[in-house]
Amino acid sequence: MTVTLITGANKGIGYETARELVELGHTVYVGARSAERGERAAGELGARFVQLDVTDDDSVRTALATIEEDEGGLDVLVNNAGILDASALDGPTALRSFDTNAVGIVRVTEAALPLLRRSESPNVVNVSSSMGSFWAVTNPERPEFGLPLALYAATKAAATMLTVQYAKAEPAIRFNAVEPGATATDMTAAWGIGRPVAESTRTVVRLATLGADGPTGTLQDENGTLPW
Repeated sequence: MTVTLITGANKGIGYETARELVELGHTVYVGARSAERGERAAGELGARFVQLDVTDDDSVRTALATIEEDEGGLDVLVNNAGILDASALDGPTALRSFDTNAVGIVRVTEAALPLLRRSESPNVVNVSSSMGSFWAVTNPERPEFGLPLALYAATKAAATMLTVQYAKAEPAIRFNAVEPGATATDMTAAWGIGRPVAESTRTVVRLATLGADGPTGTLQDENGTLPW
């Protein structure tokens, strides 16, 4: 049985990814800050709930300890939790954004590594964004060129760099970042943009189910590897 943890999985891309991986036979742990929303999502999905706030070290350690006690290890980690806060460009907003979108990846990954190393086929997928790609945001032909989301873009550049560095440090574990595409979620509601969630989770699920010969250290969208 493949054991999978998805952070921020009570809604949006995380929820749909959990649904699809449950259908593929994974034992999925829905990580969510809110016990009420997380338990409800897990019940709907046929998954398991674990309280997990990626900005809280104790919460992260407790969540991974629970999975270790229940399952003995972990095969797949999807670092999906993230925020897009465009309310201000200032220190407090930057700290919140980086704490969730970049430092949160470090917290969860570091806590998960001892469990992932026990797996025969470990995968880590970091939900990043082409907004963190220098190539995309400096290309006038790309939609990212005209989006003034400095903090979100910077945190996603950090998320992708963390992916590459972890891939180099842990060659036995596949680490890949994913650009899921503009998706209709709470995060994009203010802009009224985005395609159905199910279309955007295809690449997440593909990377989460890579075999031992799969790539590592990449940023990918549905068409393959993206320059960044």
